[in-house]
Amino acid sequence: MSRTVYLNGSFVPLEEARIPIMDRGFLFADGIYEVSAVLDGRLVDNEAHLARLDRSLGEIGIRNPYPTAEWIRLETELVARNDLKEGLVYMQVTRGVAERDFAFPPADTPPSVVMFTQTKSIRGNPLAETGAKVITVEDLRWKRRDIKSVALLAQVLAKQAAAAAGVAEAWMVEDGSVTEGSSSTAFIVTTDRRIVTRPLSTALLPGITRAAVLHLAAEANLTVEERLFSVEEAYAASEAFYTSASAFVMPVVSLDGRPIGAGQPGPLTRRLRELYIAMAKGA
Repeated sequence: MSRTVYLNGSFVPLEEARIPIMDRGFLFADGIYEVSAVLDGRLVDNEAHLARLDRSLGEIGIRNPYPTAEWIRLETELVARNDLKEGLVYMQVTRGVAERDFAFPPADTPPSVVMFTQTKSIRGNPLAETGAKVITVEDLRWKRRDIKSVALLAQVLAKQAAAAAGVAEAWMVEDGSVTEGSSSTAFIVTTDRRIVTRPLSTALLPGITRAAVLHLAAEANLTVEERLFSVEEAYAASEAFYTSASAFVMPVVSLDGRPIGAGQPGPLTRRLRELYIAMAKGA
């Protein structure tokens, strides 16, 4: 059965969806995207994702085409049309279609909107049991990483470096400190059980799963520090993990070929994953 996608006001079969050549998302990566997880047919932490979508659009001056309630209606219908039980909903808004010119097109140019679903095993991902291997790479991105831009070439190169190394993820490094993963937020756990992740700034994306995990950690009376951490500190950590909508909480068992802690998913990471999945199931 063909997958149904949403394109500029209509639900259509994937094979029939077409984007004009002059769309600014295609020509300039002039657009914003967002991804929400689906578990048991329900959207997870979705309103926070939509709030981040709205913020990112505002930061680059694209009008949000829909209010939150309409986004939710469209997402829910798309999930139902594709009978999606577990996976992802992808949303993208670009500045629209106009003759190629670096300056913005006229203000009344309608944004382009694309949505599609992807089936993915998130809760039962076997990598959560074995743990993920990670490498470090130089952070090549622009200076407004807090904006969820569709300009993802640096992340593509980082993810490809990870694939070539036979590992699951790449952590990007700037001035000796880890910024974040190519598609995730990076965390370490110190030997005295402190959870450490980089503080929010324009240097990294404000992860939605990150925020939920920090909240769950606080509720569980776990100690959290939002500060920079170096690659060397990560090597010496007792545990490490990364978070994202597509991975939830993923344990890291090695970094650049060096085992993290005992070289297997740690107890604190396992607990946070369990807490997050319980929260997601109740979403």
